[in-house]
Amino acid sequence: MKAPKNRRVYIVGYAAATPLGKTLEETWRRAVNGEAGFGPITRCRVDTPCRIVGEISDWDQADLDFFNAREASFWNAGFVPLSMAVCRDAMADAGILNLEEIRPRTACLIGSALNGSDAYGIAVQSLAQRGPNLVSPYLLPNLCSNVPSGKAGSLLGFTGPIFSPGGACASGNHAMGIGARMIRDGDCDFVLAGGVDTPITPEIVHGFANMNATIKMRGKDRAFHDPSQASRPFSVDRKGFVLSEGAAVLVLAAEEMLSAYGLSPRAEFLGVGWTSDACHVTRPNPPTIIRALMEALEDAGLKPGDIQYINTHGTSTPRGDITEVQCLKEIWGDNLKNLPISSNKSQVGHTLGAAAAIEAVLTIEGMRRGILLPTINYIPDPALDGVDVVPNEARKRAVEICLTNAFGFGGTNCCVVLKGVS
Repeated sequence: MKAPKNRRVYIVGYAAATPLGKTLEETWRRAVNGEAGFGPITRCRVDTPCRIVGEISDWDQADLDFFNAREASFWNAGFVPLSMAVCRDAMADAGILNLEEIRPRTACLIGSALNGSDAYGIAVQSLAQRGPNLVSPYLLPNLCSNVPSGKAGSLLGFTGPIFSPGGACASGNHAMGIGARMIRDGDCDFVLAGGVDTPITPEIVHGFANMNATIKMRGKDRAFHDPSQASRPFSVDRKGFVLSEGAAVLVLAAEEMLSAYGLSPRAEFLGVGWTSDACHVTRPNPPTIIRALMEALEDAGLKPGDIQYINTHGTSTPRGDITEVQCLKEIWGDNLKNLPISSNKSQVGHTLGAAAAIEAVLTIEGMRRGILLPTINYIPDPALDGVDVVPNEARKRAVEICLTNAFGFGGTNCCVVLKGVS
């Protein structure tokens, strides 16, 4: 096995589609304004009080210029065309969309929690209502976790490794961590790393509702008449997350590629810490979360006091939010009160496999602009003991080194450290 090259890794471009907008530009504009992207479900019919979700408005794969109508009908797993579109936007943002010579050295790692579950639901319905001969022959590729990366490769021409890091809601951070190691060691020069999920289907909505993970809309809840208040991480009245769809992709590059192709770095990838709980499939386990946080700092060569902002996992569940804060207190102690933390899920909801990648993009964009995005809908919780969650309004603050957390079902934890580049 060859020796690693120990190359530094930079983020040179990115793109996102979220419930706040189908482009990063629109997402950022609305996020800074303190808006949320939630509303009554329109993608399907459901019979549950958990009827508020985050959908990407104006997103229709039939509008994509790389599909004709026939091809669009084949790819009925939404995570496939959404990944293709966001990968193309990310490479365009980086300025490397049509560089033929980099294609053999470009990898694509797009993680997902649920893969093509929407396509599977369509197939089950076709089998029951129309018979076995009308189950789509494209069902199997629509279910494969690596196919979004593969289709993006077909669209954009890169031929490096493609696979899907399956870390549930931490998938995006896993993709960045693995991609950074691949570049560091010399396996490739560029990596498209990110996450995607399109989970707004009856089966998924009802499944989360029945496990009491998502917020139920009742008459006395403050979000009953104002869906924008449904997701409220760290708030005293948090009641569960808002299920959302979305995608984000970051373009990672080896340091020497910057000068070779005149690329402008947005941030440097400093470190990753990853652990598993070996405990409960959904309940967080503080000791292994703390270890992931400490390993991320160690990998980055930093001390806790070097971190200037934390983008939390912050899902808006009673147990998850308080556990995350308690874990942070174990490391930062009383200094946590002076360290701003916030949750983008207050504005975009929980996009599952896309969440960590979306949050990394928003963190980097915030460092570039000198702005911390808020935790909106916040009503103080005495149990948080004065922790600064950047409540309700974006804040002007220049920060250089940030930590972003992601934890997923199955007990998977992945934290990454990013450094802004001025």
